[in-house]
Amino acid sequence: MNILVMAGQLLLGLSVLVFVHELGHYLAARIFGIRVNKFYLFFDAGGFRLLHFRIGETEYGIGWLPLGGYCKIAGMVDESMDREALKKAPQPWEYRSKAAWKRFIVITAGVFMNLVTGILIFSGILLHNQKTYLPTQEVNKNGIYAYPIARELGLQTGDQIIGTKKHAPQRFSDAIPNSLLLGGTLNVLRNGKTVQIEIPADTYKRLAADTSGFPFIDITNHPVCVDTALAGYPAYAAGLRQGDLILAVNRIPTPVFGLFKEVLAQHKNDSLELTALRGNDTLLFYVKADSNGTIGFLSRSPLQTQRYSFATALRYGTTDAFDMLWTNIRGLGKIMSGQEKASESISGPIGIATIYGSVWNWGRFWYITGMLSLVLAFMNILPIPGLDGGHMMFTLYEMITRRKVSDQVLEKAQMIGMALLFALIFLVFANDILKLFR
Repeated sequence: MNILVMAGQLLLGLSVLVFVHELGHYLAARIFGIRVNKFYLFFDAGGFRLLHFRIGETEYGIGWLPLGGYCKIAGMVDESMDREALKKAPQPWEYRSKAAWKRFIVITAGVFMNLVTGILIFSGILLHNQKTYLPTQEVNKNGIYAYPIARELGLQTGDQIIGTKKHAPQRFSDAIPNSLLLGGTLNVLRNGKTVQIEIPADTYKRLAADTSGFPFIDITNHPVCVDTALAGYPAYAAGLRQGDLILAVNRIPTPVFGLFKEVLAQHKNDSLELTALRGNDTLLFYVKADSNGTIGFLSRSPLQTQRYSFATALRYGTTDAFDMLWTNIRGLGKIMSGQEKASESISGPIGIATIYGSVWNWGRFWYITGMLSLVLAFMNILPIPGLDGGHMMFTLYEMITRRKVSDQVLEKAQMIGMALLFALIFLVFANDILKLFR
């Protein structure tokens, strides 16, 4: 059942992404009067298909092989390798008869649609799932709490976030963007002075390997005030109630919640003495921490959140999308330079299915689908024959030199590109299968 859930999410996610990508090509082609012969979700290999119908000049359908889809544009050298059609004289409704700038728009439209889809998905997650955000200026009232890895890099509890050289984050969630964990400089305000913190290029690895469960930094630089003691948990059974202010654990002062969490993590499954202030009275409570180092209460934060509007969700959804895109570009750079192993960093359909997870969670589903949409957009602009980027490269050459690349050259480039892509697909599938047995 878990495998079916993973496969179902993968199939739905890829179907959405392939559909919007091919829809981009289709709409751009129709705008410029280019005929679209076929528009298919999934491949109809061998001529087999689950559904097909014709409207006007275009055959629409769903193939049986769920590995993508395609939009067959008349007069274009593509994966169909329709040599007979290309031997005929160009027709006014064909792709090859249109001006280079029109062809360039048609070929980039799929990438554009995937980019827009990623932005809209990320914006929708903010508006409908997260709903609110914490302004950085709110956190800067008390400053951040720095956990062990952050402290090792030079951050201190109480530091106020300024941001990077190019970006001053308005949301606290942007204080440490994903791309910064691949290396960069973070500026903070400490005792009225600006301090530069160098974030090493391997920080993301250290965080991934860290088993403590602590984040890099967070907002827990505030007193440990009980908001809700959860019924059935040690804190409630011990008598802690809303408004109690915890001052110490085993006589060790815990003035802020971040430090309180760190102390409890050192006493998993241990009996503890808590010193707390209730009104004007100092009380002692005796609890036993669980195996996670928690005792079962929610802390009250003094920080005020702001609600996303449509405009702010779209704005921040766009910045989230581009940060994710830039992170993936930098990650690919590390693979190309040999700093990362491709076998560990690149996943195919099997790997992506496991990322979706064995439980259908719509929030997680849309986040991963949005991320994949951005990755698909980036991968498709790479100047590889067989991909949109290969067509862009040849079209740009024509626009610059005023000389059109011959159909024969395009055909050979397409054949080489498809061979490379099939080899890559084979290697990625093989790598996914090997990962399952490691």
